[in-house]
Amino acid sequence: MDSLPSSLNSSKRLKEEFVSNLTGSSILEVAAVLTNVSILILLRHSVSSDRLIKDVSLKKSDDENLSSKDWRAYITTLAADFLVIVLPTILFLTVLSDWTYIWTISLMTLLFFICAAKGSCSHSPPFEPGVHSLKSVLSSYRFSVMIGTCLCIMAVDFRIFPRKYAKTETYGTSLMDLGVGSFVLVNSLVSRQARSVSSMSWKTAFQSTSPLIILGLVRLVSTASVDYQVHVSEYGVHWNFFFTLAAVSILTSIINVPPSYSGILGSLVLVGYWGMYLLGVQLGNYLFFGNHSSAMLRSNSWARVWIPMLLFWTTVLLDRYVEGVSRRMCNLPYVTMVLALNLQVLSVLTLSDYIPGSKTSILEQAFNRNLLGSFLLANVLTGLVNLSVDTLSASSVAALFILVLYASVLTIVVGIADFCCIRLKFW
Repeated sequence: MDSLPSSLNSSKRLKEEFVSNLTGSSILEVAAVLTNVSILILLRHSVSSDRLIKDVSLKKSDDENLSSKDWRAYITTLAADFLVIVLPTILFLTVLSDWTYIWTISLMTLLFFICAAKGSCSHSPPFEPGVHSLKSVLSSYRFSVMIGTCLCIMAVDFRIFPRKYAKTETYGTSLMDLGVGSFVLVNSLVSRQARSVSSMSWKTAFQSTSPLIILGLVRLVSTASVDYQVHVSEYGVHWNFFFTLAAVSILTSIINVPPSYSGILGSLVLVGYWGMYLLGVQLGNYLFFGNHSSAMLRSNSWARVWIPMLLFWTTVLLDRYVEGVSRRMCNLPYVTMVLALNLQVLSVLTLSDYIPGSKTSILEQAFNRNLLGSFLLANVLTGLVNLSVDTLSASSVAALFILVLYASVLTIVVGIADFCCIRLKFW
């Protein structure tokens, strides 16, 4: 009777040790990985059109019955999105991770030739950048953060996933260190504060974030009840990702800071993730919701993203010689690194304005309409796999098969939910 618990505890200990005491990789390599994912999204846009997306969305909005032909076309397009975006991302995070820079150069070259070929064959006027373009870029950016996070939380427990991409212990930079910071930034860019919407009372704020608190409690109880492995140095014993998002949201709602001043205050306080959130509020207001003239939006939409990205990259380089990046302490170098890398993704995605083709994809729309639901599903699937498979003993072939299967299930379920107009919204 004692052998089973002992076996489970031994497996838990080994898995916790497998993701502990890591130092990460270089910021440049993390930037290259993110660039690869961004270019995959642009490549998918370049070989697709908006016709199917508009047709299906129009029929659903008119409450028309979608035929089997529409269903097949939707699934076919969803599969193409998976093959062009998700599958290569899995490979970049695993078996192709040693050739990251080579793939970055190759993908950039391929994108350049596709743009040149399509541009020379196109007789239509180029797309005029503007605020609507930036908002479509924001949707692609939110999708890239979500799909990258969903793939990493599953892959990190397999040996096929390089340790340099897993979360660092105290100081260092890695791909997974961006996770919680990117989520905080994603939320702040489109927050009520960034949109200059009147702030909520503390009671309303607590009610709106109660789902996150409940999810945090559910995760805490479920992990403890099944003796699931927990990296204690990440959040501590009783804290987790959902509690962090809820705490930042409540704090921001209680302390009402106008968007025009939130950046200054965020730079001064830097209390945990709240300072990052405030900086994101001002960026979101400036990039997407500010009261700028239409002429300014048309002429400066590209520069309005690239200039802040360059400024934050400069700060990152300066901070490297003052203090090391620490996700656990959420210090100034970590905040500037998260801002620089996320703005880099946004900057690369702004190139979609100059690429003939679609501005989005079926898969991007599906995830954007169910962001929290997608993340919850990914966590459930990850837990089920870890409880049923000895991930540390899995061969590279088996691990890759499981990751592809996991990503396929996630894609299909999220896609079907969107096709059936199912929205998992808590507030």
